Amino acid sequence: MSVAFSRATYVQRLQALHAELEEQAVDVAVLCDPDAVCYFAGFWNYLGTEFGRPSVLVVPQGEAPFLITPLMESEMARRMSAVDDVRPWADGVGSEWRGDLASFLDQPSIKRVAYERTLVPAQIEIGLVPLLAGRETVDLGPTVSRLRRIKSPQEIALMRKAGEVAVAMVEGARRTIAEGVPEYEVALAVVAAGTRKAAEFLDAEHDRFQSPTIYNLQIMQSGRDTCMVHRRSSVKRLERGDPVYLCFCGIANFANLKLGFDREFFVGAVTDEQARIYETTVAAQQAALGVLRPGIRCEEVNAAAEAVYREAGFTPGYRTGRSIGYSFLEAPELKRGDSTVVEAGMTFAVDGGITVEGLFGGRVGDSVVVTDKGFDYLTPYPRELAVL
Repeated sequence: MSVAFSRATYVQRLQALHAELEEQAVDVAVLCDPDAVCYFAGFWNYLGTEFGRPSVLVVPQGEAPFLITPLMESEMARRMSAVDDVRPWADGVGSEWRGDLASFLDQPSIKRVAYERTLVPAQIEIGLVPLLAGRETVDLGPTVSRLRRIKSPQEIALMRKAGEVAVAMVEGARRTIAEGVPEYEVALAVVAAGTRKAAEFLDAEHDRFQSPTIYNLQIMQSGRDTCMVHRRSSVKRLERGDPVYLCFCGIANFANLKLGFDREFFVGAVTDEQARIYETTVAAQQAALGVLRPGIRCEEVNAAAEAVYREAGFTPGYRTGRSIGYSFLEAPELKRGDSTVVEAGMTFAVDGGITVEGLFGGRVGDSVVVTDKGFDYLTPYPRELAVL
């Protein structure tokens, strides 16, 4: 199979953006966030802004877009992207990436410019802000977020594949967890299992720009270190009685779509208090999922989870979830103060979590898609307490 989106998909996305620009009387949108460039243009730059080589998508109102990208990436951009007009720039030549953008913005007709204010990398912002002097600017972030909020059937299908990759990852970990095994060996098993599963879904001809290789550091702790929510795998060896927590939120990625997924296991034994804490986290997550449906407010989903924590004697410390998609964090979030109304087609990571400082952290997390009546799991995997 192929995971590639058709050209028509990107045309539709750009048309939707054009409609928003027209409604807001915006002359041009400047997209600098790599996730937005990927979403609208179908191009992702593996060696990007962090190396001083940004790609910028320019979408004029009523005109064809153009993509400004490093010269070394230009051939790949032309092959990957649905945008026909690719304009390369070279290090140290002229104004680099700012040249084409400055020339376009210099037109007298360009009076109102939109860009994602909170997502522009500082390195680009330093060069972009002076180019916008004397023009009215609009924050494009909320618009892009709204356009990406409801996932298409094809996106949901790919997120289900991402869920299969995530499940393969946790199964790889589960097979490896045992007394005496270093944490990093578990992390290596995760990478290998996820990569092999992702490779099953890719077509050698049509998906040549999509790598199956799982990457980013595995979030993993064992023993008392499970109270440190985001410690990475280390050389520590697993011992009998250790809880082992694995978070796949930074590595459960497939076809540029990112999921949230967490599981916890126990090596050989579990204490009564650990079991109580863990089962409370699962109950809190399930309480949130029990009310998740179209029409409910995000903060109400969070409140359902917090009620479980309080009843069990714990103080809530985490949000209950976040939207997922092309970015690690998307809007809306399942937390206090977010009154966004849930709609069918939204996708969330929904978590349960309790941390007892210096002692133990119990956590569980799944990705779901909201349906007309409730939700479906994107990461169908048991949540029962597991002693390995």
